[in-house]
Amino acid sequence: MELAGRVAIITGGGTGIGRATSIRLAKAGAKAVVVNYSRSANEADSTVDEIKAIGAEALSHRADVADEAQVKAMVGQAVERYGRLDVLVNNAGTTRFIPHPDLDALTDDVWNEILGVNLKGTFFCCRAAAPELKKAGGAIVNVASIAAHRASGSSIVYAVSKAGIVQLTRALALALAPEVRVNSVSPGLVSSGWFSRNFGEEAAAAQEESFAKTTPLGKVATPDDVARAIVALLENDLVTGQDLVIDGGKNITYQAVV
Repeated sequence: MELAGRVAIITGGGTGIGRATSIRLAKAGAKAVVVNYSRSANEADSTVDEIKAIGAEALSHRADVADEAQVKAMVGQAVERYGRLDVLVNNAGTTRFIPHPDLDALTDDVWNEILGVNLKGTFFCCRAAAPELKKAGGAIVNVASIAAHRASGSSIVYAVSKAGIVQLTRALALALAPEVRVNSVSPGLVSSGWFSRNFGEEAAAAQEESFAKTTPLGKVATPDDVARAIVALLENDLVTGQDLVIDGGKNITYQAVV
């Protein structure tokens, strides 16, 4: 799909992978980018300003993707303002750090919060956008995680939610074909600033250094590395129902290092 002239919604678009993807789309010639956020208003507005500086149109839109009514309103505003919708990138996500053996900590509230945003939110966005994407011959990319593929991640619930996204991607690729292509990406550790904000810069640097040493490429992904993969999946008209792992090759050595 040629991205010039297209209209996109990026959930969680103000920070990290979402921000990098929003900017990449603007540089690729997108007509407009809707930058969704739930809490990061300042970051979303800053991303909008950067997109506009590139030459594309943009707006920030606050919506909790776990609330289907808010999702429908967001899609409606995008179509009303720009007349179409071609691209949806489901990047919004949440987690809690819970040791995997601590099953008692996996309360109903934890399950509902994480599945609500990560899995149900992704589905709500896809369902709301599907009619417009079909009209446009558009594409969806869902952001999963390497935790979808192995027993790792910040919590069991998080890993389950991301595994669900990979399977949802496959199911929707069939359900929306041939008009709409649906793919996903599964990043490993991403040097996005999130870890340093939550655990401190020293801990983040140590985590990244340790992770990089276990990868064949000796690198940790940046948000832009993931954004480039997302854009590539949007552009390739013969790829659907696929999940692309972006982790410097760590996944292929996983069995050897545990």
